[in-house]
Amino acid sequence: MLTKNILWRPFLLTSSVLFGLGYSPLMAQVTLKSQASELTISGRTHTQFNTTSVDGKMGSEFLLRRTRLTAEVKVNNLVSGKVQPDFGRGNISLKDAYLKLSFSPSFRVTSGQFKRAFDIFALTSSTQTLVIERDGDIRGIGMCSGPGKLCSYGRFTESLGYSDRDIGIVFDGILTANNVSYSFAITNGAGANQKERSGAKSFSGRLEFPVSDKLTLSPNFSAHDYLNSIVGKDQHGIAWGADLEWGAYGNPGVHMKAGIIIGDNWKNMDIQGKPSSFRSFQTILAYKKFVSDNSLVELVEPLVRISWGDPDRDTSNDGGILSTFGFVTHFVGHNKIAVNLDTWNPTLPSEPTEFSLKIQSYLHF
Repeated sequence: MLTKNILWRPFLLTSSVLFGLGYSPLMAQVTLKSQASELTISGRTHTQFNTTSVDGKMGSEFLLRRTRLTAEVKVNNLVSGKVQPDFGRGNISLKDAYLKLSFSPSFRVTSGQFKRAFDIFALTSSTQTLVIERDGDIRGIGMCSGPGKLCSYGRFTESLGYSDRDIGIVFDGILTANNVSYSFAITNGAGANQKERSGAKSFSGRLEFPVSDKLTLSPNFSAHDYLNSIVGKDQHGIAWGADLEWGAYGNPGVHMKAGIIIGDNWKNMDIQGKPSSFRSFQTILAYKKFVSDNSLVELVEPLVRISWGDPDRDTSNDGGILSTFGFVTHFVGHNKIAVNLDTWNPTLPSEPTEFSLKIQSYLHF
C-alpha cells in the first residue's frame, strides 16, 4: 500500500511506462504523487506448459498465460477504482478498468470494464480458480456446435457472452443483516475492449444466499444482445442458472463449487433463425491439507472436475464430458504450482477421446 508523495524504488522503468510516473536514470528513483488516500500495486505471472493429443496440432507448448499489473485506488470511503492491463499470450489488453462509488454497504455503483454478474466460475479470480483453465481448452478440438472447441460449462458461458468482462455499469450490495448480496449489470454486450455494435444492451444478475458459514447458494441470469443475421435484427439470448460454493479458497478441508445453466445457444441456429437450447453442468471438488513442519509448502490440494455440456437439446450425441484430475502445491499467498490432466469424452461414438496435460506456475506479488 502506498500513500501520498512516497518515493518508491522497485519497478522503476515499468512503473514509468505504465503509470506515467517521473523517472530519471540519474536519480534512480520514482516519485509517486497521488490524490488517493490508498494506492495498492500488485501483479501476477502465470506460466503454462500444455500438451494435446489432437492429431495435426503441436504436441506441446510453453506460454505466458497471464502477466498482469494491477493498480487499486481508494480516494475516500465513497470513491475507489481499479486498472489492470494484461501482457499475456504475447498481446497487450485491458482487463479491469473501473470507478466504484460506495454509497453504503447495501448500494454500490461501478462504471467501466468488469466481469458480468453471472456464474461463479467466471467471477472467481484467476489467482483463486481451482482448475488451470475454466473451459478445459484442449487445443485442436472444435466440435461443439455454436461455441466451438469442447462443450464445457465455461466454454458456453464465455463464448456465448453470458459471462466474462464487458463495458457498462453494475449495481451491487448487501441487502439484509443475513448478508444476502445482489449484483445487477447493464453492459454493451460486445465484450472486453470492444466498441458497442448496436443500441441494444446486455443484462446480467445474481443473488447470493449464505445458508451457513460454509455454504452459499446463488441463482443467476444473463441476457446477451446479438445480431440475428438470418432475421436481420437485434435479439437477446437468455441463460438461467444457479451455483453453489462450499468452503473457501485458502481454507483447509473440502472446497466445492457446482453450477447448472440452461439457455439459448444463439451461435447455433436453424434456418428460421431460432437458436438451439443448450444445457450444462459443472462441479469441482477439492481438498486442501496443511503441510506440517514444512517452511516451504503451506498446503497441498488434490481436485477433480466434471463438466457436462449439450449444445442442442433437440440433437443427440453432440455434447460430451470434460473431466479434470489435478494436484496443486501451495506456497505462500497465491503462489503455487498446479498440474491438471484434462480429458474430453464426446458422446458421439465416432469421435475420439482427447487429452491435455497442463502444468502452470503462479507468481503473485
